[in-house]
Order: sequence, then C-alpha cells, then structure tokens
Amino acid sequence: MTARRRPSTRCAGLLFVCLMALLSGCKAKPPGALERRLASQVKLRITVGGRGTPNPLPATDGNIRQGRENFSHYCMVCHGLDGQNTGVPFADRMSPPVPELSSPEVQAYTDGQLKWIVDNGIFPSGMPASIGILNDDEIWSIVHYIRHLPRKGSLGEPGVYNEDQGKYESGQTTEDFKIK
Repeated sequence: MTARRRPSTRCAGLLFVCLMALLSGCKAKPPGALERRLASQVKLRITVGGRGTPNPLPATDGNIRQGRENFSHYCMVCHGLDGQNTGVPFADRMSPPVPELSSPEVQAYTDGQLKWIVDNGIFPSGMPASIGILNDDEIWSIVHYIRHLPRKGSLGEPGVYNEDQGKYESGQTTEDFKIK
C-alpha cells in the first residue's frame, strides 16, 4: 500500500515551485525617481531623528575648519574630501549610492538630523554609526562643514585612492603594501 500525500502538502509544494520559477525571472534594478523621492521624504519626515535639535556650536570659521579636519578623518573615505564623492571609486556603485552631501536631499535635513545620521548611521545603506568613535563636538563641527562644503573637486582626490599620492602616516606608500 502506498502512502498518499495530503492535498495541502501537494499544494504547498506546487506553490513553492511556482514562486521559485517566478522569482528566477526577476532582476534587481535601481529605484526609479518616484521611489527615490518617496524614500527621501520618509527619511526626512519620519525615520531620521533629531529634527528639532539645534547645533550648539556656532558656525565660526574655526568650527568649520575643525569640521573639515574631523570629516577628513572619518567621512572622506566614502564621501571624498569635498563631501561630493570626488575620487571615491565605489560611490555610485553602492546600493543605494553614496549621496553627494551638497545635494538638495541632504541639505534639506536639519542640523540635528545630520548629527543623528552621523551618530546612528542609516540602515540598510553603507552609512555606519559613529557612536563611540566621534564625540558630540566633533560631529557638530562636521555638520557645520557639511553646510559649508567647498566646490566639487576643489580639494582633489583622497590619497587612499591615488597610488601616486598614497602616503600613510608612517611614511609608507602604497608600494610598501603590495604583495611581492
């Protein structure tokens, strides 16, 4: 005597096979303009905290310079020295792409929201959280720098992506790290 399968098991198996066949034809594609606008508005109005938190540091030349210095240690690997992805080879290939910090979408955030983003990161993007790495004053000065970014390309490319200029603090060059 052969065991009979229950109809629900057979239906579930058939449903699984159909679903897998359907999904095998799917291809990932970048979001369209409407999806990007919707995601930007959701972040701006709902998911990103700190909207009402004012920047306690005044926007002095010294604080902006300090922000540029802090930015160059923590943020430039992904955003370039100028905050506009200059010289960052992977910025447009990330999913989602690394935003240019001079863009209207980024500049629409309040100072408190920018600090919140640096503090907490943005999931599921590549933006990491800096809690425990940067202190509040360092982040607030970075926010001032983001508000006063230089002209795109005016600071050149980060040395970490340019072998001719790749100097490390110890005086080593990229040549010292090549496998021989």
